This record gives sequence, structure tokens and C-alpha cells, in this order.
Amino acid sequence: MHNSIYQNSRRVVFVNLILLFFYFSNVHCQSLSQVQIIEDLDFLKKELPTRHKNLFAKISEQDFYKKIEDIKEKSKILNDESFEIELYKLTKSIGDEHTKLEPSYENVFPLQFDFFKEGIFVTNTDAINAHLRYKKLNGINKNTSRGIIKKMKTIIKDDNQSYFDVYTQFFIKNPRILKGLDIIASNQEANFILDNTTYLISSLHKKNLLLQSTVQILRDSRNDNYWYDFIADNKILYFNYQSCAEKKNTPFKLFNDQLFSDIKKKKPQKIIIDLRNNSGGNSAILDPFLNKLRTTYLNEKDKLYVLIGRHTFSSALMNAVNLKRNFNATLIGEATSGNVNHYGETRGFRLPNSRILIGYSTKYWENWKGYNGPLLPDVEVEYSIHNYRKNIDEAIEYIKKLN
Repeated sequence: MHNSIYQNSRRVVFVNLILLFFYFSNVHCQSLSQVQIIEDLDFLKKELPTRHKNLFAKISEQDFYKKIEDIKEKSKILNDESFEIELYKLTKSIGDEHTKLEPSYENVFPLQFDFFKEGIFVTNTDAINAHLRYKKLNGINKNTSRGIIKKMKTIIKDDNQSYFDVYTQFFIKNPRILKGLDIIASNQEANFILDNTTYLISSLHKKNLLLQSTVQILRDSRNDNYWYDFIADNKILYFNYQSCAEKKNTPFKLFNDQLFSDIKKKKPQKIIIDLRNNSGGNSAILDPFLNKLRTTYLNEKDKLYVLIGRHTFSSALMNAVNLKRNFNATLIGEATSGNVNHYGETRGFRLPNSRILIGYSTKYWENWKGYNGPLLPDVEVEYSIHNYRKNIDEAIEYIKKLN
């Protein structure tokens, strides 16, 4: 009798576990209904114009509301991915680089891409796909690289090439975006055509993604908010400012004191400030450095160099503009992804059903009156995948050769 009760109890627990499994599976896989999509659009229609500093600076009020109504008309045939694509198209039309949607993506393809003068290349992978590193992207499934770029232009601002390139390299590894653009049919896998050979790549959860880089190029050698090194042979101090944010264990003021103490001891002939990997934060973090730099012998045209590029954005862009306008800096590299004068100071709100985060601008930054577009370098540099593989940085090599 006791044994029978025990077996029945086990059977009940097992059945309950099965029911829970199907319940959570259905919740996880459940798509937005047409009603929920329309509710999200109505919420966006009401909130974004109210919260944004000047939503209709580049799009008319009439066009904005019409685009929302156009999405509503399609709502019956939209799934989660295609709804997100419609929202990307909408935010692109607003024309504000800081006003954008940020859906929560769990899965990615374990490939990191970057743009070089020879094309788009894999620069990093996990251990399983290590053999794909440095291969050129020719296409995904039946879509050529050119066709993928064309589809990306429907959802990413492309009036600034650097901005477009940065978001394209992120989106190429995003299964939901690729599926929403009809580049792939499944979130789980895709055929990546690399060096004209097809490789079936499975997506994985971001928590399980472990990239293993073999590149030791100086700018990527440390994953730290700020650090410096000496290029001894050329008597150059290299200062990498990677994030406009304080480090927990090393406040920037303490770091800055050490940096200038070493400058006093070693007397470098040149200083390089590398902002190429810096996408922003708090522009005031760098103030102690700028205040000291202003009065040093390194604040001269042939001694002060600032590296800018595609990832230089927001507060880092503002720092670069300051160095160009108020110091004797020479800018080296590529155009920034951020425009010099722009809406920013981003806040956000979530749509009620999809829970997509909508970022919006609350302030207009006029950093250089009359300046249009991104900050351009004084000396433009093109980067090659062949040099990247050899850990050669063309921008630094250019400065090394200057007298």
C-alpha cells in the first residue's frame, strides 16, 4: 500500500513537471498578437513626441504619425521579428542617432565582424569556430554581402557611413534582425559564406558566448576604461581612453596623476590619445586630463595626436571636438559615427507588450556651430585586414614616422 502511494506521488510530480514545461515553453515562444502590436504603437505614438527634445526636427509630424498608421495596417501579418524591423525603419526616419530601439536579444551568432578596406571580415570567434577567423564575408544563405548591406540600409541611418558600418557589424550576428529582414529563416542557424565557402553556424545564448581573440594589436590589447603605455623606441606616450566612465578601483583623478607623473619622468616627445573604441558616457570624466594637458609642452601641433574612428560616439566625440577646437591636436583616423552637433542625453521607456526599450534624446548639443555631419580627421587612415592580422596599426605607424 505504501509503495503504491509513493508511485502515485511520483507520477503526479512527473505530470506536473511536464505541464510546467509546456506552460513555460508556450510563454517563451508566444508571439505578440495584433492587438498587442497596436497597443504598443499607440503607446509609442503618445509617449515619444512628448518625451523627446525635438522629435520633428528631421521628420514632419504628419509623416511620423502616418508611418505608425502604416505599421498598424500591416499588424495582422507581423510577427515579433518583423514588428521590430518596422520599428527600426520608423526610428531611422526620425534621423536622430540617439533615438533608437533596443530590443532584448538572447541569442547571437558566435562571430564578430569588422569593416576593412578589403571588405567585411571575421575578427573574433569562439573556440569552436576559430578556423573562421580573418575570413571575408561573402554572404549569408542566399543573400550576397551587397544584398545584406542593401537590406541593412532600410533600418540603419546611412547618412553617416561610420554610424552605418558600426551598426551593420553588430546586426550581422543578430539572428532576430537577420530573420526579420528575410536574410535567414531560422533564429537557430544560418549558412555564412566566408572566403567563398559555406559554413553552417548555430546561434547560442549570449551567456554561453566566449570569444577568444588572438589579436594583440595595441588598441585592443586591454579591455579597460582607460590605460596608457609607452612606445619606447619612438618616445611616444600612448593613452587609450576606451570608455567615458570611472573605474571602480581606480578613479580617473588618481589615474591621471600617475599618468602625468610618468610624463614628467620619461619626457615623451609625442602623446597619442586613442578614442577609437570609445562610444561615450560622461564627457566630464576626461576634464582632469584636459586641464593638465593644456599647460604642458605636449600641447603642440607636432606633439599632440588624437585617434578617432567609427566607434567614436557621443561623449567621446565631444571630447574629440574639444581637443580639436581648444588644443593643438591633429586628428588621425576615420570619421566618427556620431555627428558633431546632435541630439543626445538619452533616456528610455519600454513598450508595454513587447517590452522593447525605446531610447530618446532629451537635449541638443551644439558642439561646433555650423559644423555639419561627423567629425572628420585631419589625416584619413584606411585599415587593412592584412595589417590587422600582423598586429600593425596604420594610424600609430603613421605617427611613428613623423619627425
